[in-house]
Amino acid sequence: MGIAVVKTLILITGGVITYFALRAYRRTDSRSLGALALGFGLITMGTFLAGVVADVIGMPLAVGVLTESVLVLAGFLVIAYSLYTR
Repeated sequence: MGIAVVKTLILITGGVITYFALRAYRRTDSRSLGALALGFGLITMGTFLAGVVADVIGMPLAVGVLTESVLVLAGFLVIAYSLYTR
């Protein structure tokens, strides 16, 4: 129960951060802000899909954790790129 609550809060918070980053990208047309929005979106999607894979589809917990970890890693790489590029 506690994990579901925390994952839901992460999904909501990540969605809000992604929304604001996307809005900033649309307002400025800055490539780095677009990448930042994508990175936060990937991290948020990883959290969501981990719950879906483990709870809804019924896959083993390890598959859910691996799914989340791969998407979080991809998100962090995109965020790092957004901080590096102009």
